[in-house]
Amino acid sequence: MKVNRFTRIASLSVLTVLTGFVISACEKDTDGSPQIAPGNPVATALSPDSASGGTLITLTGSGLGDMRTIMFDKQNVPAGFQSTLNTDNAIMFRVPNEVVGGAQNIVFTNSAGRTLTVPFRALAYPTVADATNYNFSAGTEITLTGNNLSDVSAVMLSDSVKGISDPVTIVSKSQKQLVVKMPASTLSRATLTITNSTGRMRTKQEFVNIDKAYTIFTDAYGAGFQDGSWGDAAVVSTKEFKTGKASIGKNFQKGNWHLIAFANWSSAIPYSADYTYVTGWIKGGSADYSLYLTTDAGKGGFGDFNDKNKIDVKAGTWTYFKFKISDIDFWIPGKNLTQVGFRIQGPNNQDETFYFDDIMLVK
Repeated sequence: MKVNRFTRIASLSVLTVLTGFVISACEKDTDGSPQIAPGNPVATALSPDSASGGTLITLTGSGLGDMRTIMFDKQNVPAGFQSTLNTDNAIMFRVPNEVVGGAQNIVFTNSAGRTLTVPFRALAYPTVADATNYNFSAGTEITLTGNNLSDVSAVMLSDSVKGISDPVTIVSKSQKQLVVKMPASTLSRATLTITNSTGRMRTKQEFVNIDKAYTIFTDAYGAGFQDGSWGDAAVVSTKEFKTGKASIGKNFQKGNWHLIAFANWSSAIPYSADYTYVTGWIKGGSADYSLYLTTDAGKGGFGDFNDKNKIDVKAGTWTYFKFKISDIDFWIPGKNLTQVGFRIQGPNNQDETFYFDDIMLVK
């Protein structure tokens, strides 16, 4: 009898295990999403009903189960969402960073192909990350790159302190790029105020009016300036330039620690605290180098290497620099400015040619 009892127990244990396998095999594999059948979706509220990219949005209602896509219908921008967080009565998702600004609909589609359309206003302020130039004269075209630029309606060159705003002409526009033509202006430097369907923003970038600057070199030497370089003479180039039609190039010989100098022997510039910035463009050589801005009106004397005055110049491309004069060793109050130069430590491997354009003092 004992043997029979143990046999029955063993048989029951095996049956229990097999039953467990059968039940487990019959369970549906899921991704963790609530097992809710698609319904007839109805919206109760969308919160918030206007927002910018990255904002978390909640849609409440009924029949919201098993949603498969969420689409912002202005240029059909999809929104990603985590289905495991959603229920038949609520869906949470984020506004995509690529959303196009303005009034539009969000279209929700479930696995049965049923759709729900909910009105929404995307806040997509214009942004500017870069510009082809930061210097301009009347009529200069500048390309701005950024985002939310396709619906820009107005651009102004403006200085809020002086209360001056000059309209800028829009040449062309797309989502990521805006081409503008700069106006004649009495402003020495200013930011751009850009307006689109979402609203208005002011660029962090500042633009310098060449026509109002004290020019050391633009397409030619500024008044009174001439070449005062060490080693090989500087040569005006009409093949390489950032603005206008010309730049000036200088060959820095291997190991000679050359210097390009802009010298004004006849009419030195008296010190003025009105000059706020020194700015310009430099096109690099075959490798990355550091050049040092130097003057005969600084503490270190002409030809020195001061880390505050260092400009890291990328190979083969135009590098923009804009120093606040009070932050560097450039001009001691009371001294006249006669020479402005750029010196290199080396080059050590070979001769290198650099090009310089729009070297200016800006108020």
